[in-house]
Amino acid sequence: MQTIQFAIGSFANVFFLLMLIFFMFSVMGNFLFKEVTEGDVIDDQKNFNYFDSSFLLVFAVSTGEDWNLVMYDTGKTTDCIEGRTCGSVASVPYFMILVLFCSYIMLNLFVLVIIQQFEKYYLPKENKIAMFKNDLAYFMSAWKELTQDRYRCLKIKENQLTKFFRRLGELGDKDTSLGFKETDYDDGELKKQLLKMAIKSDNGYIYFNELLYRCMRRRYGNMKIKKKMQIIELRT
Repeated sequence: MQTIQFAIGSFANVFFLLMLIFFMFSVMGNFLFKEVTEGDVIDDQKNFNYFDSSFLLVFAVSTGEDWNLVMYDTGKTTDCIEGRTCGSVASVPYFMILVLFCSYIMLNLFVLVIIQQFEKYYLPKENKIAMFKNDLAYFMSAWKELTQDRYRCLKIKENQLTKFFRRLGELGDKDTSLGFKETDYDDGELKKQLLKMAIKSDNGYIYFNELLYRCMRRRYGNMKIKKKMQIIELRT
């Protein structure tokens, strides 16, 4: 379920590609087979007479429902009634390509997206899920140590941030730690890093979710200092 959640963005791209294919085949079907109004499957509801009915029929065919019968209905060119059952010789290649694209290529593309996300987030030794879990464990350990006694792990005083990040920096090295070890960051550099994180305080206190979000954003996202924060930094 986590893998599928991570793949939602890629799924959207594949879905819009599928809709584009449906659109193309619907227009093509309406152009080629709009004269066919009767058959073993073609009737008042399933036909290519209009774009909307054509789109619905293409969708039904893509699921594999009676696609071969629809192909035979729209492929009659002899012993047929003009304007009712006469179709086109293009019926066979049309439906073969449609079924090939929708039932095989697109379906496997959805599966490929899931596998790709799984390989990205789970298979590598240093995968992001494992890194996030380790970072979260380190963060909670330092948070509990500094906030349990006085604030029941709900919040931390703003002037305790330096101490918190120094403690967090001891858990891991410079490249992997969420904090700032004293040997790697002096007090001036530490304050600059805290300013870049744009941590929001509430009456002098910072709450768990806010600080966790800022730490994870610094590690896994991108940080850009807002103009307001830049002005504050210049004044400081």
